[in-house]
Amino acid sequence: MCNMKNITLSIDDDLLTAGREYARSHNISLNSLVRRLLENAVTRKGKGQFDEMFEIMDKLKVSSDGERWTREELYRV
Repeated sequence: MCNMKNITLSIDDDLLTAGREYARSHNISLNSLVRRLLENAVTRKGKGQFDEMFEIMDKLKVSSDGERWTREELYRV
């Protein structure tokens, strides 16, 4: 059996609400969503996807810190 640890995260209220809605619409818990995202980010399988995503963001000189992207920025690469 896998030993699970409890952690505490600080998340903006709007992001938390959006995360809960996203999880609910996909019939999973917020806990499961966060676990899957973290697993994809740090495992060999998912690491390439995240590295590629951040590489594209670097090329576009944009960040994910609440800034809204234009359609042109999203399709530029």
